[in-house]
Amino acid sequence: MEFQPLLLRVPHIQRKSRFPNLTLVLAACAACIGGTFQYGYNISVINAPTKPVQSFINETWIHRYGTHIQEGILTLLWSVIVSVFTLGGFIGASVGGMLAIRFGRKGALLLNSVFALLASLLMGLSYPTGVFELLIVGRFLIGLNAGIGICVQPLYLGEIAPKSLRGAMAMGTSIFITGGILTGQVVGLKELLGGDDYWPILLSTSCIPAILQFLILPWFPESPRYLLIDKGDDIQCSKALKQLHGSESYHYEREDMEQERVAMLGVKPKKPWELFMDPNLRWQLLTIMLLNCAQQLNGINAIYFYANYVFTRAGIPVEKIPYITIGTGACECLTALTCGLLVESLGRRILIIGGYSLMTVWCALLTVTLTFQDANPWVPYLSMSCVFAFILSFGLGPGGVTNILNTELFTQPARPAAYMIGGSVNWLSFFFIGMIFPFIVNGLQQYCFLVFLVNCCLVAIYIFFAVPETKNKTFLQIEQEFQALYGSKRNAEDASVGNLSELLNTADM
Repeated sequence: MEFQPLLLRVPHIQRKSRFPNLTLVLAACAACIGGTFQYGYNISVINAPTKPVQSFINETWIHRYGTHIQEGILTLLWSVIVSVFTLGGFIGASVGGMLAIRFGRKGALLLNSVFALLASLLMGLSYPTGVFELLIVGRFLIGLNAGIGICVQPLYLGEIAPKSLRGAMAMGTSIFITGGILTGQVVGLKELLGGDDYWPILLSTSCIPAILQFLILPWFPESPRYLLIDKGDDIQCSKALKQLHGSESYHYEREDMEQERVAMLGVKPKKPWELFMDPNLRWQLLTIMLLNCAQQLNGINAIYFYANYVFTRAGIPVEKIPYITIGTGACECLTALTCGLLVESLGRRILIIGGYSLMTVWCALLTVTLTFQDANPWVPYLSMSCVFAFILSFGLGPGGVTNILNTELFTQPARPAAYMIGGSVNWLSFFFIGMIFPFIVNGLQQYCFLVFLVNCCLVAIYIFFAVPETKNKTFLQIEQEFQALYGSKRNAEDASVGNLSELLNTADM
């Protein structure tokens, strides 16, 4: 084509990364504390009160029916209390996008905190009222809160962040998830609220992040992209941008939004089923579905399951293992922070491909070390090293970058629906692995890691061949790149002409 040589001669000018405005950082923290922090916290905190809650159910049963509860029924009730969180999360993820469109990103987060407050109240009242069914309802509501939060909060972060720091800002999702897991592990220690008498208070502590969000988030603006593109409110958009990015530099982000607004004129927010019918979004949709599924099926749950066994064989006393488990949580939290520092310099592809590739290696080594656990006294220590190495690799790649790509692969009309689909797949995979994981472990034992090895390897190969780099690109540029790779010839030519026009405009500035 005639303009191809010109494309080569025009320099690609990018704005340099800068530190985010303090208001922007605080807005992200206000969104995260009542969003994905709740997800991580409530996954972790339920492990501590297992025995005291089961004792409470048995005592309640005796009071009602005059006999001890059968062990099978007790196990079933406890399984329902734990797993109903997943059902709530799936429903929350399924409606989160619609709430974000109807009430705005900020409005949906504030509304979502009501579910956390109600859940905390019900779980706290279960013991004094002697109604263990309140635990089931409370866990469902806190799951609903987590499902909505993990859908809407990354949406908010991705839309308020500047292009040059979008990856680092989006890492707030993973940082607060891992921070929530670590906090739940610490608070659940017997020295704090993990004692037999404190479990109602422990399960009610989910109200604290919700209250903090109610107090802090109203001081920060709604997503500027939502205000401009969805609501058409130019004045409030400019006001929000100035507050988030400062009056001197907000116009850079406004230019990107204006280009997307013009491109999306007349396009209404898409429904989830419309994404499946749109051939231009087929590969983006396949990518987020695969990544969200792989995030649950990559073996991280198996690692935590085997961690206690590995630590015991390494000679660590049983009573000390909860403290070592906190070390795994701290390790994952630290890697999420590290990923946030690296994602804008190394890019998304290197981190996620590298993470899954390393996880493949650790799965292979862990299979070998667990097989020959008794061969030599130092083998259990090698197994323990593999556990921490796997967690590090997960945190540096898949644990963080997956959430970034959920935001970046779609433009404004399709993004809420994409989050609904990605979140629903994630929660379904969470439920699926929870159901079949015991059977995989019992059937394959340490060889279960070979299944996860194949999964990690295939995902790394798919990303390498199918997903382009998204670092420092606008949402429109990313969409055009996918159209150039997988769309029709006409779409590819339109994308090339669009890129040429943007380069020429940049050169004239």
